[in-house]
Amino acid sequence: MSERLEDIAARMMASGKGILAADESTGTIKKRFDTIGAESTADTRRDYREMLFRADAMKDYISGVILYDETLRQSAKDGTPLVELIKTAGAVPGIKVDAGSKPLAGFPGESITEGLDGLRERLNEYYELGARFAKWRGVINISDVLPTRGAVRQNAQALARYAALCQEAGIVPIVEPEIMMDGEPGDHSIDRCYEVTEFVLNTVFDELYDARVSLEGMVLKPNMVIDGKNARKASREEVAEKTVRVLKSTVPSAVAGIAFLSGGQSDEEATAHLSLMNELHNPSWPLTFSYGRALQAAALKAWGGKAENVAAGQAAFAHRARMNSLAATGQWKLDLEKAA
Repeated sequence: MSERLEDIAARMMASGKGILAADESTGTIKKRFDTIGAESTADTRRDYREMLFRADAMKDYISGVILYDETLRQSAKDGTPLVELIKTAGAVPGIKVDAGSKPLAGFPGESITEGLDGLRERLNEYYELGARFAKWRGVINISDVLPTRGAVRQNAQALARYAALCQEAGIVPIVEPEIMMDGEPGDHSIDRCYEVTEFVLNTVFDELYDARVSLEGMVLKPNMVIDGKNARKASREEVAEKTVRVLKSTVPSAVAGIAFLSGGQSDEEATAHLSLMNELHNPSWPLTFSYGRALQAAALKAWGGKAENVAAGQAAFAHRARMNSLAATGQWKLDLEKAA
């Protein structure tokens, strides 16, 4: 008897835990490795991710891990499949299934995410390899004139088709429409972000409804409502208040949970915003984190590509994971950062 989608989603949204996004493409992880002067090979990528998956912090703070195709198929140095390390830590293995965003024909400055062709067969294979949830990211550019209705609609339809195929395969879809905080020109106000986020989420849920996607068996991964990277002036309290307000006005209460992306925020900022939402605004769903860089940046730096630094890398990962775990229950405080 295969596990119900609702049960998998509930495990992904376990209280005080969040999702580690370790699904960097080979190109992206090379850029991250370049910053520490480490070579990106199949072995170094495996060693880095094995360090994270074997960390004690996994058991305490991580409910799921999003993997890249290569990582889902890799084994640790001792031959244990990486998927098994994740399961042993009590987390759900997941897989990024989109093929990245490409320019959208006829819509200058906008993009569409590819990867629907052959997705049904890929999902069945990923299920056999142990994945129980998937992720697809729709990229929405924001400015005074973008996004256009057409681009939002096409990305929402792709997200809905992907989500329906996932559920057919027994896999929980993470639906990720990301309004780019750090896109160009990056000078939008928080109110402009609110307006665009509201429109995008309403459109996405219209399409999910039309595609007959079960809301109880999906997780939403949205951006926070925040001003552009070149116009930052909104307070942390304002970001938290506006984000929860827009979610309450657009996201049905049946959705299993919401796991935010960090989207260009600093580690500490992403943690603080999440904590304030949970502490002050009584959200209608579990609100947690699905961070990549904001969970990993410190660990990557501490590790530095060297086997003798694994313990230091794991300690840095544990600290960020613990801070975000506290944020997921509204209990993070700045002095806890300093104490560490």
